[in-house]
Amino acid sequence: MADADLDVVIRQLARQLHTGLMTRAKERRDRFNGLAAKAKGKETGDRFKVMAKATMEQATAAAKRLQMSADNVADSYARSMRLAASAPVAVKVEKQAKEKPAKKAAKAKKAKAKKAK
Repeated sequence: MADADLDVVIRQLARQLHTGLMTRAKERRDRFNGLAAKAKGKETGDRFKVMAKATMEQATAAAKRLQMSADNVADSYARSMRLAASAPVAVKVEKQAKEKPAKKAAKAKKAKAKKAK
């Protein structure tokens, strides 16, 4: 995964989070359904069933938002990398940078020669 594109990694992580979120939501739903089955009163059982249903609805909505956000981020990253790869690179002229120190060195030698006289 060292040379994998980050957009692929983002999508993989989102998929893992989605799976984990839905697994936990199903566990919570099953817990509420179990409590509804054990409930002694009809009202209490109905309340637990409603809570189980609401848990799954909220978890599904959260998972969809998570997936959309991850897709948007991954697409944005991939787009920016494509643009960066296609953009021309400004090449600095290295000759100018090399000439300046050479001129300074020549001036320094002349100054030392004058001082020596």
